[in-house]
Amino acid sequence: MSIRHIGRLASWAGLLLCLALAAAVLLPATLGFERYVITSGSMNGTYDRGSIVYARDVPTTSLRIGDVITYAPPSAGPEGLVTHRIVWVGRDRSGARAFRTKGDANPVRDPWRFTLTRPQQARAAFHVPYAGYALAALAVREVRMLLIGLPALLIAIGTLARLWHRAGVELQRRTAAELQEPV
Repeated sequence: MSIRHIGRLASWAGLLLCLALAAAVLLPATLGFERYVITSGSMNGTYDRGSIVYARDVPTTSLRIGDVITYAPPSAGPEGLVTHRIVWVGRDRSGARAFRTKGDANPVRDPWRFTLTRPQQARAAFHVPYAGYALAALAVREVRMLLIGLPALLIAIGTLARLWHRAGVELQRRTAAELQEPV
């Protein structure tokens, strides 16, 4: 197999990988899904670290024990969003519907109970294992520059090489034509 064939195979493989990543990110968004990258190990076994979880907003009243939701925990919890399974549904002191969650890989329930004030809540629908690492890498400026700059550089080098080759062929043709002309 020649270097040219290996280069073509690598180009096609890279293109297919980019298309698959784009499809995994863009297609669900067009269908109304939100995406969340799992950054901790609390849901390992169900959603491993680095997975992308796609969630669709559902009425908060439809949430049941066993549903996996992504929510902002109360001030007593960690910062940012948490994706955990609902393990308890009940009422708080004011009579509002309250929830308690647990990460599937955690030995105990989350220590807080909370209410959901919005009428809609993101409930997990499906996931793509480990694709979140690619999204996380794209958040790094140097990686984005490399992913944009390297193909651009390779295209520029290939174009210049072809121009150089064509100029050499044209020069050889002209030289041969001049040598064949009678003086």
